[in-house]
Amino acid sequence: MSTPPQPPQPAGQPAQQPQQHQPPAQQPAVPPQPTAYSYPNPQSPPAGAFYAQPTLAGQPAPGQPQPGNLYAAPQYGPVPPAPPAGGGGAGRAVLWAAVGAVVASAAWAAGVLLGGKADSADLRGYAAPSNMCSSADYGSFKDEYTQDDSSPTRTSLDDKALEESYCSLSLKKPGSSYADAYLTIQLDLHKKTDPGPEFTATWKNYGESHTGYDVDPVEGVGDEAYLISQDTTNGSSSGSRYATLAVRDGWVTYLMTYSAYLSSYDKDKDPPALTDVTDWLKTDSKATLRQLQD
Repeated sequence: MSTPPQPPQPAGQPAQQPQQHQPPAQQPAVPPQPTAYSYPNPQSPPAGAFYAQPTLAGQPAPGQPQPGNLYAAPQYGPVPPAPPAGGGGAGRAVLWAAVGAVVASAAWAAGVLLGGKADSADLRGYAAPSNMCSSADYGSFKDEYTQDDSSPTRTSLDDKALEESYCSLSLKKPGSSYADAYLTIQLDLHKKTDPGPEFTATWKNYGESHTGYDVDPVEGVGDEAYLISQDTTNGSSSGSRYATLAVRDGWVTYLMTYSAYLSSYDKDKDPPALTDVTDWLKTDSKATLRQLQD
């Protein structure tokens, strides 16, 4: 390639030599990375300096620690400024003391939270029986439904997060071959999470999420209780009567539910009035909860 012409030089001044193209400065082969040490190597370049050092005979290759300095780390990016003169040792001591205090505080807080959460389950001395059908009190219903269920359904769960006991009974009037009504009883011991907010949201607002149900708060049982009921019979031969008493006592929840369908009754057998059923639920729930406390 020919050299472009140069402008004429004034007399008495030497001619300028053509400008030679210089090779670009060598860039680091590895992108900038933070150093693993809090303070820079005293032999490190000033902050923000980037340059490549040629490898000479008898010297280590770039990126290798310098002889005699066991703590030197490869410097590929900006180096943090050195601590004030005369305060290196003290500065490090203060830094590590502060870091240790923060770590210790975090560990203590985590221990308090974890330990407190595990110890905060408010079970009020309740125990979930393996057989709720034989442990629950439903004596108020036995005057109306005199036949015992010979094969009730029962389940239980014993887990580190939840204990549960459940029973489902078929209620029969005298002379009935099939169930005239049903009664279910369930106790849950929540050992890891407080059921309070969800319990309140579910049962206090039951009428908003389920059309046609009445919701009434009940005093004198647990921390909070709600009676949910519905009667769709209206004096006809069809429809149903339903009632649930939902109770929360600490982290323990309890449900007793009654349901009857007129289609299941003989024409000469009417189900009990809903007001009677709700009174039975209150009486038997209080008795059952007393029995299930240690």
